[in-house]
Amino acid sequence: MERQAVWFESPFHIAVRDEPLPTLAPDQVLVETIVSAISAGTELLFYRGLVPDEMPLDAALPTLAGDARYPLRYGYACVGRVIETGSDVPREWNGRVVFAFHPHASHFVARLDQVLRVPESITPEHAAFLPNVETAVNLLMDGKPLIGERVAVVGQGVVGLLTTALLARLPLARLVTFDLFAMRRECSRAMGAYESFEPSSRGEDMDLTYELSGNPAALDFALAVTGFAGRVVIGSWYGHKRAAIDLGGRFHRSRICVASSQVSTLAPEFSARWDKVRRLQVAWTMLGQLSLDPLITHRFAVRDAARAYALLDQEPANALQVLLTYA
Repeated sequence: MERQAVWFESPFHIAVRDEPLPTLAPDQVLVETIVSAISAGTELLFYRGLVPDEMPLDAALPTLAGDARYPLRYGYACVGRVIETGSDVPREWNGRVVFAFHPHASHFVARLDQVLRVPESITPEHAAFLPNVETAVNLLMDGKPLIGERVAVVGQGVVGLLTTALLARLPLARLVTFDLFAMRRECSRAMGAYESFEPSSRGEDMDLTYELSGNPAALDFALAVTGFAGRVVIGSWYGHKRAAIDLGGRFHRSRICVASSQVSTLAPEFSARWDKVRRLQVAWTMLGQLSLDPLITHRFAVRDAARAYALLDQEPANALQVLLTYA
């Protein structure tokens, strides 16, 4: 039996290879993928060749072992149905819909501790949003927004929009978002932003600002809209991209706190009562309550994966969540 697997052959070159499936071990399941989600921020860094090649693909995920050297496989949002179980796996797993942090492929094998059962109330397409919803939950935990605060989100890609949607559930005084693209600003308002603007030099005096644009030049803007002793949380991964940051003017006396946020770990202050399992359960709960269909702008059969990545690279104003399908 063969599978179709997406490979990053080199920068701007995506191939879909037919390859044999790994042998199913006694403690593994064979999953037939229904849908997988492309993470436009992270995966476009690989697509464009902007990832440092000396770093691991993802030290936190065993399905993404190895260094970031081409050719490579990437992706971490596969949803599929178990079609075969190893001899040590209870038979009731057959037919279950599961999520896995696994690269894009029509089939894959995994241990039970590497798959998550998808609740029956959640569709496979919505379940593919799980990593980004968990990221948004982590961003709220790291930012610690308070009642009555003024909060800004710079960047309204999928992670930015999901973060906005979660922030909109809180009793904030103001929730403002910024993005270059009109379609994203419109979607941001629909997700709960009080106002959404093109980035400009406007002074907003925010208590908390999230920088989620993926553009390092946006960090200056995030600092500019943050008030005295405010907080800036950077959830973007910039890869090789660099930009000059002006820390010699207002910032020097601003007492602004700048922090990084990444979902592979939890902040140490939460360790007494939180772990990844608890955070993931919150993500599942939020995923079941959010309006996700408006975020899905395109679906491509896996054989057309190269077109999907080219769309995200060349037409960011017209695309949000792009899904690969495997029917």
